Amino acid sequence: MSGYSYEHMFVFSSARPTLPRDLAASLRPLTLAKSRMMPLGEPWKALVPGGGLRRGSTVVVEAAPGLGGLSLALSLLTASSANGHWAGVVGVDDPGVVAMAELGVDLRRVLFVPRPRGAWAESAADLLDGVDLLVVRPPSRAAHGVARKLMDRVRERGTVLIVLSESGAAWPLPAELSFVVTDSRWATSSRLEARYLSVRIAGRGEAGRAREHVVVLPNRRGQAAAT
Repeated sequence: MSGYSYEHMFVFSSARPTLPRDLAASLRPLTLAKSRMMPLGEPWKALVPGGGLRRGSTVVVEAAPGLGGLSLALSLLTASSANGHWAGVVGVDDPGVVAMAELGVDLRRVLFVPRPRGAWAESAADLLDGVDLLVVRPPSRAAHGVARKLMDRVRERGTVLIVLSESGAAWPLPAELSFVVTDSRWATSSRLEARYLSVRIAGRGEAGRAREHVVVLPNRRGQAAAT
């Protein structure tokens, strides 16, 4: 596993996790940092309005199964983790830690709650005291009230919420930023070389109107790149 193992990460069981107080206290200075933008790596910093993710915002990544939505969501963590920020990943059974490392995510700064089941929203809320970015994959369409409560808490804490959803279970409330994967194809020779994603990116308001882009995720090195 390229030198990584689950001993390098915090991995929780299906029970609702409790973030240790000393860990939460050690992480809080980053969570309350003055900067209102979380950095993005390539190719997203050139494609996203403002070049970063605003603290307190909700980002939705929508993709049909197998189109690369999880890889896209995780690639949004790379620059922030490289700059010392913590992230949480809730509701992803097998996040593919080798692929995450190849993307550039610092696994030493990721908290995993792989199987929260019906307690996914509570598990996500519990991590907000100690992370700067939080990737959540609800097991089904989230109720309006649950989504609103979580988004309000994210806004209050200054975290970036990244919701991974499918078209049949869309996030019920408007997000500040959305990535919709409309197509995915692999370039092959004797093996899989790279995957090309067609992604529609949109922010709120006229300035953030949807624009279609093609990105490589992953490329031959396992990273995200522009075409």
